[in-house]
Amino acid sequence: MTRSIQRYAVIVDPYSSGNQFAKEFARVGVRLVAVLSCAEPPGVYAASYRPQDFFKVYVAPAADLEALAAELRDYSPICVLTGCESGVELAERLAPMLLPQAANAPGLALARRDKGLMAAAVSAAGVPMMKQICTNEFASVQRWRVDNGLTHRHLVVKPPKSASTDGVSKVSPDESLQVAFTRLLDKPNRLGIINDRVLVQEYLAGTEYVVDTFSYAGVHTLCSVCKYSKLANANGMAIYDQMEWVSHDDPIIQTLAAYAERVLDALGIAWGNSHIEIMQTTDGPRLIELGARPHGGGHPALCVIATGDSQVHRSVRYFAQSVTPPKRFTLLKHMTVVFFRALAPCIARNLEKLHALGALGSYVDASIQVKEGQAVPATQDLFATLALGFVVLANDDPQQLARDVEAVRQAEAEVFQQDMQGVA
Repeated sequence: MTRSIQRYAVIVDPYSSGNQFAKEFARVGVRLVAVLSCAEPPGVYAASYRPQDFFKVYVAPAADLEALAAELRDYSPICVLTGCESGVELAERLAPMLLPQAANAPGLALARRDKGLMAAAVSAAGVPMMKQICTNEFASVQRWRVDNGLTHRHLVVKPPKSASTDGVSKVSPDESLQVAFTRLLDKPNRLGIINDRVLVQEYLAGTEYVVDTFSYAGVHTLCSVCKYSKLANANGMAIYDQMEWVSHDDPIIQTLAAYAERVLDALGIAWGNSHIEIMQTTDGPRLIELGARPHGGGHPALCVIATGDSQVHRSVRYFAQSVTPPKRFTLLKHMTVVFFRALAPCIARNLEKLHALGALGSYVDASIQVKEGQAVPATQDLFATLALGFVVLANDDPQQLARDVEAVRQAEAEVFQQDMQGVA
């Protein structure tokens, strides 16, 4: 049987921003086939899964993929795209089986998911990197720390296959690195994956950027660049504060784009979307990590407002309409996402203050996930941040935008007031 008259695209784990492919492919008459890496989406992505958007949904077998690949070939898919982080490994296995002419280098597939292998591959290609080790033996970490002169330096400990700052902690020279290491080893992360090793990195100081790209036939195009600001306190080292779109005219763009292209080439990425976190240090850019998938958290839809384009839109135009994407992007508006934070455990009160933010002149959208009277733990990672929500602001006037950011923070302070009474 063949379905060649109707065009199809395969999306692996269409969660988070991956659920935006359905609407855009439907606009150009392409049906979507979903392939799930597990029968049920990880809990952190469950709310974003829309099975009704797909012509057919398959669950990948745990072992041999050939039977599934044979059935998917019958659709003659125009592309195989990854929806979110949990689908990276499966998509990288399926793409060469279905579309070898439009697949990333198979030999580096694991390095596009495992952060330890990722660092090794990028370093082997001669790209400047931070010092790091990924192992299940703490004795190896101790030797590495001494050999690299990091005994009196802050370090970062994280799972090798996590997402959204899950499990990431900063360890000072006075704290027990072994405790942080043991806390992660052989424990499940938020995606349900057992941490069979732990990644330990030198702590980088600088400005963090995220570079979002779309690649075709080895040509890398820049979709957007955002600058992160984060808080570091007793709750964690990577509590999101704001994310600001950066103009393509900013001098930092050329440096980041050139470095990102070296990372993409080192990891064998020639096709599809990538989300690259880079720290700009006094020694130049350094890779934090790369996700071989679109920017999560609904970012592509926001990016359309800021730039008129996104990774999702470029993917659809290229694969469905043969439109070659531009190498660069254009910033149409000053835009920022202000993330809600609970700096201590509290009871959410005065929720009307958050809902009233819709009256701000820069208001674009908001995600308010808490309810009046809800017990809220101190924010520790991005998953916890998104469980509270955020406000998206955009304006032609950067000064008005700054005033509206301050208004969001004032409302936040009235809602997430520290109040231990009645908090478990």
